[in-house]
Amino acid sequence: MSVEGFAAGGYEAVREALQRLVDDGSETGAGLSVWREGHEVVRLNAGWADTGRSRPWRSDTLVQPFSLSKAFVTIAALVAVREGALALDEPIANYWSEYGVRGKERTTLRHVLTHRAGQPRFTAGAADLDLLDDSGLRKDLAQAAPEYAPGAALGEHALTYGHLVDGILRAGAGTTLGDVFNDVVRPALSLDAWFGVPDQALDRVADLEYADPNWPRQLHAAPWLEIPAGALDTGRVNSRAWRQSVFGAVNLHTTATAMAAFFSHLTDEDGPVRHLLGPQLHTELLTSQVTDYDEVFGTEITWTLGFVRDKGKIAKGGIGGSVAWWSLRHHHACAYLTRRLDDHSRAAEIAAALGDDLTVMRED
Repeated sequence: MSVEGFAAGGYEAVREALQRLVDDGSETGAGLSVWREGHEVVRLNAGWADTGRSRPWRSDTLVQPFSLSKAFVTIAALVAVREGALALDEPIANYWSEYGVRGKERTTLRHVLTHRAGQPRFTAGAADLDLLDDSGLRKDLAQAAPEYAPGAALGEHALTYGHLVDGILRAGAGTTLGDVFNDVVRPALSLDAWFGVPDQALDRVADLEYADPNWPRQLHAAPWLEIPAGALDTGRVNSRAWRQSVFGAVNLHTTATAMAAFFSHLTDEDGPVRHLLGPQLHTELLTSQVTDYDEVFGTEITWTLGFVRDKGKIAKGGIGGSVAWWSLRHHHACAYLTRRLDDHSRAAEIAAALGDDLTVMRED
């Protein structure tokens, strides 16, 4: 199947790289967008949006990019900080009293946003909970002892990140993650992105599928994704109930164009993110906060408040192969969002065609 869409002059290598991925079977459904100087210079659609291969991928196809979702959980939390309802370095227990037990009394929002709260996974006690039991999963986190002292180590909070922030928002700001994102963040940033896909957009959502049936068990992060069951079950995550739920760590549904456009303005001094958060919090969002060995990533990594950062890029990816980034060297943004769950080698080929390096984007 031919890759559809456009690539401006000078970006022919990007189209060629995506076409190779389609031709060799590495890609069965993906969107690719590149922005430079405020304009989309590449918009390519590859393959199919459904497992039955009846719906071609379109520029408005929505797909779940797993942990790329976390960047927008961060921004929702910072909106509440901007409004004075929360503070980055105040103990969470000051708002969420049930949370301040068993060594979590001094845990802060900054610890959570930089994956140092010591709760990278739900406890064994949550194994019997349904994936969509929001209150039960929040209660599990509130009652649990951290795996390590907050602030003492690093490990991406793989499935827990959104529930932690949601619990903090509910207790401290009297609102929910879904409401802050959909009512404030999404319109302010003009995002075609949803926590809880509305009825009228469900027909745009792509079906996820495994590149290899053993893929979920081959992940480096597998031990952090097992409880509650279902987060990597394509039957579950392709369901309407999941798509219309809010599971902040992983289930944002969005388009490649929306993500590349967002990253293209991420660092702008007069951009929408800075306008939404204000200068101080915008600087906090992009500033390197901690560099350490991340157990879940399986490598040393530098986290800002929600993004991965190195000398070449500010980025966020997710298991399955989706990733978006701002190139600090070349001043372009790219998003490669896929429904075929595999490693990041496909995105790495696209990045190489742009002169970028995604070496640190290991989440598998």
